[in-house]
Order: sequence, then structure tokens, then C-alpha cells
Amino acid sequence: MKEQIACKPALFALAIISWTGVLLQYYLSITLAVANGKSVGEGIIIFLGYFTVLTNLFVALTASLPIIAGSSRLGHWFARPMIFGSATTSILLVGIAYHFLLRNIWQPQGLQLLADIVLHYVVPILTFAYWLVFPPNSKISVFAPLIWCLYPIGYIVYAFARGELLGSYPYYFIDVTSLGYDKAVSNSFGLLAAFIVLGVTVRTVATLRNHFRTLENTTKG
Repeated sequence: MKEQIACKPALFALAIISWTGVLLQYYLSITLAVANGKSVGEGIIIFLGYFTVLTNLFVALTASLPIIAGSSRLGHWFARPMIFGSATTSILLVGIAYHFLLRNIWQPQGLQLLADIVLHYVVPILTFAYWLVFPPNSKISVFAPLIWCLYPIGYIVYAFARGELLGSYPYYFIDVTSLGYDKAVSNSFGLLAAFIVLGVTVRTVATLRNHFRTLENTTKG
């Protein structure tokens, strides 16, 4: 992906910040688990249950692998505009859902507050800013937002299966124990609809930016 190579410093900064947020939250999750009498393994299971964590990890990999493994098949795969678009849409959902659904139900302090700010605000804003400033040159399919839905759908299935096995759910709005399957599934469809709207927005931004870039180049020519 030429944009990522040409803007390596910006992409590198995004990688550093997103990895910092993920690793800080990992440390805090393990520390809290051990303090509550759980094992490190149980702490990792809890850590990997959250869409926030998995999506920040998605962004971290998408930002770092094209730089450190650009010549490999994995590096090329994560450098694809469709993958970066999916990561951008997903992390935007993280930030918006947290702000409107989760931020008022607890009051993190200290390092946890720092982790929350990085994971839910800083990384989403920087990822979208990167997409806005350095949109991909290649055309994004009109069906891209629907294809990008595979990730949140996969997470929803994972969260429900995990909840059945462990008896706990990472978010109250998909908690089958307290809401029942009908309401939890209904809430999931609502979030999926919001994801599609965000996906359309992300694709439109890239399309418009490329359109204006083409006009500028034509005018200069």
C-alpha cells in the first residue's frame, strides 16, 4: 500500500500508541486478575474477551506489520486498504460505543484511566485521522462496509459462545444472563447497523478524498 509506505512516520506513531494502549491494558488486566485470586491464564481470557482490546490489537497489527514485515505475505495482507478500512471502522465503533454506552457506568482511576483514554479515544481519533489524511489510492468497493461486518459478526458469535462457556459476558448490552437471548441479539443487530453506517462513512471519506485529489492533480496538470 503506497500510502502507508509514503507516510511511514505517521503509521509508526499510530502503531506505537496503539501497542502502548494494548500492552498497558494487558498489564492492568493481569494485575487485577492476580489480585482477585485468579491465575494469569484467567486474566488473559478476561483480557481477550473485550471488543475494545481485540480491535485495538487489530489496529496495532494493521499499523505495525506493513512496516516491520512489509515484504512478507502477512505484511502485504495487513497493508491492504480493505483491511485498514475494516480496522478504521471497527475502532470508530469502539470509541463511539464507549462514549455513549459505557463511559458513565464506571470511573477508572490512575493507569486504568490512561488506558481507557488511549484505547477508547486516542487510537480511534488517530486511526480515522490517518485514513482521512492518507486515504488509499485504490477504489474501495461499495460492498466493503458489508464485508467489514465479518469482523464484528465474528466477535458477537465469539462473545455469545464465550458467555455460554464461562457464564459471563464482557458488556451489559449483550449479557444473555440478565437480558435473555432475544434482547441481547436485538442489541447486537443495533450495533451491527451502527457499524454499517460507520463503514459507509469511512468508505465515503476515502472516495471523496480521492476525488478531490484527482481534481487537484488535473488542475495542476
